[in-house]
Amino acid sequence: MKKQLLNKALRILLSTNAVILFAVAMFGPIYAIYVERIGGDLMDAGFAVALYALAGGITTIVSGRYSDKIKENELIVVAGYLIMAGGFLAYVFIDSVLQLFIVQMVIGLGEAIYAPAFDALYSKHLDGKRSGSQWGAWESTNYFTAAIGAAVGGFVAAQFGFNRLFILMAALSLASAIYIYLLPRKVL
Repeated sequence: MKKQLLNKALRILLSTNAVILFAVAMFGPIYAIYVERIGGDLMDAGFAVALYALAGGITTIVSGRYSDKIKENELIVVAGYLIMAGGFLAYVFIDSVLQLFIVQMVIGLGEAIYAPAFDALYSKHLDGKRSGSQWGAWESTNYFTAAIGAAVGGFVAAQFGFNRLFILMAALSLASAIYIYLLPRKVL
């Protein structure tokens, strides 16, 4: 019998992270339209993404160090997913570019909090002889969720509006956080 490429822990990590990546991807292609609707322009859209990346870059350094010191990295992943869910939900209430800047930094913070802990957990469960294939599974999941998420996000926003899209993004992130939180600690 042929051994599965991904063990249970990797399948769980891959699935829950795919949900987060899907949620993020749903907003990407229509982001500039949203910024324009709240009174911003292309420069504001670019600056907001820059703030997201800056907050993420700074936080990742701290989060990576912290994830090396804590025993239950899955709880850091849960915290990051929850922060992102809150950021996605906050989009519903934005009515100024300044608020957008703040929300973008919150989402960048959430992603930066979970990413190093997620990577540590994923690495912990790799099979050394197949780590390239197992990381390849994560990378391909990233691309596939981006493709599907972009299409679904455009559809949802066009059919139901931005607020329902944001609520869906928040719900998906919250679902991943809850699932990981409720797992027995020994699984991850």
